[in-house]
Amino acid sequence: GFDGEFSVEQSTSAQAIERGILIAIDEINRAGGVLGGRPLQLVSKDNRAVTARGVKNLEDFARMPDMVAMFVGRFSPVVLEYVNLAHELEMIVLDPWAAADAITHNGNKPNYIFRLSLRDGLAMPLMLRHALSKGMERVGLLLPNTSWGRSNLASAKQYFLEASAPHSVGIEWYQWGDQTMIDKYQALRASGAQAIVFVANDSEAVILCREMAALPLGQRIPIISHWGVTGGNFVNLVGNDLAKIDFSVVQTFSFYKADPAITQQVLAVSARLFGLSRIEEIESPVGVGQAYDLTHLVARAIDLAGTTDRRAVRSALESVTQYRGLVKFFERPFTSDNHDALGAEDIFMATYRLDGAIVPLLPEN
Repeated sequence: GFDGEFSVEQSTSAQAIERGILIAIDEINRAGGVLGGRPLQLVSKDNRAVTARGVKNLEDFARMPDMVAMFVGRFSPVVLEYVNLAHELEMIVLDPWAAADAITHNGNKPNYIFRLSLRDGLAMPLMLRHALSKGMERVGLLLPNTSWGRSNLASAKQYFLEASAPHSVGIEWYQWGDQTMIDKYQALRASGAQAIVFVANDSEAVILCREMAALPLGQRIPIISHWGVTGGNFVNLVGNDLAKIDFSVVQTFSFYKADPAITQQVLAVSARLFGLSRIEEIESPVGVGQAYDLTHLVARAIDLAGTTDRRAVRSALESVTQYRGLVKFFERPFTSDNHDALGAEDIFMATYRLDGAIVPLLPEN
């Protein structure tokens, strides 16, 4: 199953995750399926980024016969609301995007939530170190007033306790749906910020970048962004204004860094299923790559368990080894103590090319 934010305006993340799952399912089923010949099937439901709708989807999935697991989408505040219910229902939750630490670090044993994605505890230190690598010793934090924003603040505070630079000149909080960001940006700049660490989705980033592009050149400082911006139509909406701003974004996956042979194989299936054959055509690539690998991992776990029983598959996911995926080679993605398949070594900074492709940045030191 997949509970995604399909009808959120300008969002591309749910569509990307669904494509990643469907590409993997196509490969698995053409190779004989699971359990000696049973095909995998995807059932997708739209939560419209509304928690109550997602909770109902989770309950519906849990009642379906042979429903092994539920993928979730981009928005951490929505996914966090599923954690307790998923454990009550013993429903495996597969997270290829949402980054709040508490999604997997949830205190449950056994833990039914598995993530192959970024988490805020890794993203924030990288963003702050990136500022430092650019020579910026004073940063301002621009955060959403949500559980995701608070998750990032906790990670930032931990970093500031352990590192002497960069240091924070302050925090500005915004609300979802705010129609302007520039006053908060200017307040941080006036406090001495040389760069802004920005936690946002695409709609907020569009507003800030348009407003910044209208400023005199001397008032534009670098924006170091969390990856929510890559889940929508950000580049097309910002247009030429993006070239006026020093904008970088955290990523965990790039087709430009992936194994070329696996990339070509995935693009061939993508071309057949969706008519998308070039890297540049694939929107929200992290969603595609990470959902693809998670699908292959859960298929391996089903075979390892020898059943679609969720308790058995959950346990088997902690024992899958030696998987050569699109994101990376996984020696052992999950253990009983660690349900995050990616670590600090797997994240990097990237930027947007003018054609909209997200390309890795080389380290600046």
